[in-house]
Amino acid sequence: MTGRQKADTEVELALGGMTCAACATRIERVLNRVPGVEASVNFATEIAAVRFKARAGLLEELIAAVARAGYSATVHQAGTLTDHAAEHARSQRVFALALVLTLPLWGGMVQMLRGGGEWLPGWLQMLLATLVVFGCGSRFFRGAVNALRGGSANMDVLVALGTGIAWLYSAWIVLAGYLAHSSGGMTVDMAGHGTQRHLYFESAASVITLVLLGKLLESRAKERTSAALAGLIGLQPQTAWIEEAGGLREVSIKQLAPGVVFVVRPGDRVPVDGEVIEGQSALDEAMLTGESLPVEKRAGDRVYAATVNANGQLRCRATALGRDTLLAGIVRLVARAQGSKAPVQRIADRVSAVFVPVVLVVAILAFVVQLGLGGLEPALINAVAVLVIACPCALGLATPTALMVGIGLAARAGVLIRNAEALEGAGRIDVLLVDKTGTLTEGRPSVVSVEPAVGVDAARLMAVAASLEYASEHPLAQAIMRHARALGLEAGVVAQFEAAPGGGVRALVDGQMALAGSVDFIRDAGVPVDAAAAAERRAEGATVIAVAHAGQCLGLVAIADTIRPTSAAAITRLRQMGVRVVMLTGDHPDTAAAVAARLGISDVRAGVRPADKAAEVHRWQSEGHRVGMVGDGINDAPALAAADVGFAMAGGAGVAVDTADVTLMRSDLATLPDAIDLSRRTSQRIRQNLFLAFIYNILGIPLAAIGMLSPMIAGAAMAASSISVVTNALLLNRWRPGERP
Repeated sequence: MTGRQKADTEVELALGGMTCAACATRIERVLNRVPGVEASVNFATEIAAVRFKARAGLLEELIAAVARAGYSATVHQAGTLTDHAAEHARSQRVFALALVLTLPLWGGMVQMLRGGGEWLPGWLQMLLATLVVFGCGSRFFRGAVNALRGGSANMDVLVALGTGIAWLYSAWIVLAGYLAHSSGGMTVDMAGHGTQRHLYFESAASVITLVLLGKLLESRAKERTSAALAGLIGLQPQTAWIEEAGGLREVSIKQLAPGVVFVVRPGDRVPVDGEVIEGQSALDEAMLTGESLPVEKRAGDRVYAATVNANGQLRCRATALGRDTLLAGIVRLVARAQGSKAPVQRIADRVSAVFVPVVLVVAILAFVVQLGLGGLEPALINAVAVLVIACPCALGLATPTALMVGIGLAARAGVLIRNAEALEGAGRIDVLLVDKTGTLTEGRPSVVSVEPAVGVDAARLMAVAASLEYASEHPLAQAIMRHARALGLEAGVVAQFEAAPGGGVRALVDGQMALAGSVDFIRDAGVPVDAAAAAERRAEGATVIAVAHAGQCLGLVAIADTIRPTSAAAITRLRQMGVRVVMLTGDHPDTAAAVAARLGISDVRAGVRPADKAAEVHRWQSEGHRVGMVGDGINDAPALAAADVGFAMAGGAGVAVDTADVTLMRSDLATLPDAIDLSRRTSQRIRQNLFLAFIYNILGIPLAAIGMLSPMIAGAAMAASSISVVTNALLLNRWRPGERP
């Protein structure tokens, strides 16, 4: 059979009901079972990207398959974002309620450990625990049902099993006491007074509350993810100027189409991607390329949506709109890269997949054996002891406690760490990609040298330059003005000012013609310039401005983005920690090479755009490296999201900060080695805590199974495991910034 095969169709499905990474994995597996379907589930944005050969009814089949798995799916409108603010607010309310209801139960546990009896009546404990476990914690029971229906066991199963059995056993004791009290029996009363039986309501409620804390942190991360993407989309203008017979008319960008001619006025943002067909100007493309200096544009050059026109008017032909613009591509790159990261709970989910069935089997065996040897009540006590000691209270504390201590220490050191994934991953990186502009450098041009011609005073050179640039908003002009003010110089009287886009400016200063601009611009005016000196400064990465007055070249002003004072020391320390530093920048290769040489960086990738930066991250990852990325601009967002750990400067673009895993509050690299060192130490504590959380189970479950541990002793062992986890996490407080790793 001949003929052209149908092209692949791509659709996005908005998912509902996911509670952990295992849910995302299960939905992905269910979708991929459908013939001809290739699906990838993004847990962070709750979106499934599905690719398939189009056929009638397939989309409805996919949605039905997700529904049979216990989740919901609807077609997601391309270009729209899921707002997670409501989910985060709901998580806050649920956690706050669970905490308030659990606090009285914790007070009772403290009194019991001091040797006292139960301080709350059993019926009140049961009421509080019921509200926490089956009210606040209902999501875990639904998640457990979905997981079991899919033939797997995740963290939800572990939580539901431990809390459910502890609640059932305690409720049985309370109800049995109520019945005995009603019939005149004295074995047990409603408060548990006069009996050796212990209630485990506080254990059930504690587990739910602690796990809800983790879910609160997770929902906060999702909210920030959607806010970051919304910030990117908001940069693109919603209107454009087009030419008509009567002049310019402002229209919605939805009315534009490829090939339509639009006009970009001075100070405006470019509405869509396009090609210049007339005019000259300089555009600020720092948000896309990281280039701190404006980029000159003339006929035939490309312009990109959301970049800012500094001066001059441009007529452009639209080449890409909507989802096809470079900015929209960045949004998709950020969303895809952030969703590819594994959530914090992945270790617990993997362990629980094996741990839960083993605990169930052991509990059942203990019940059956003891039932034959000693009757129903001893058998039930043994089984409950197994399940109580297996209750994941310490597991719930293992990551959050180390996380909170590590985050507190990092904050005091000027480092904000988003989550436990960053704490674990930052210490493992062996390659660090560092953006140049605004990261290694200050991020704005400054005068780095003033070289007057023979017989010319430097003050005169700067005074004339300042006079010419006084009214300009160009970044180079602003650099000259800042330097002139620092020297206490005053601008001269200027008349007949004229700007030559792409060349420079000319005007009468104190009655005589003066010029400032490129070497070629001054030469074309018939004034000789020291070209060799200018070439030498350009080789060092500087932009050279030549200044002339009254037919004489007064000299050269070199302007560059200066290196931050702390960059060299930070890079040296990173190398000592075994981290390979690679400069990754959209700047000119000569400028990048000059900066790298001064900082001792041997690996340089220059002239790269946002997608190239993300591709560079993936290239290093494909070679088996753990990759970190440091940046401060919108152009760095895709690479920050794609990296194993992204580091952002607090003074940079909001989307960079929201996308990154770690934010450096001092806006330089000085604290980055501290962040990596603290990450290594904190992730070590997390691994130790996970070990402590399970060692009690490994040792205690066999003892409980053979009847050597009562439920009360099992509960005490569970509490001891929690105390050991917290104590181990608190040992992190001995860390100090600047310590050798």
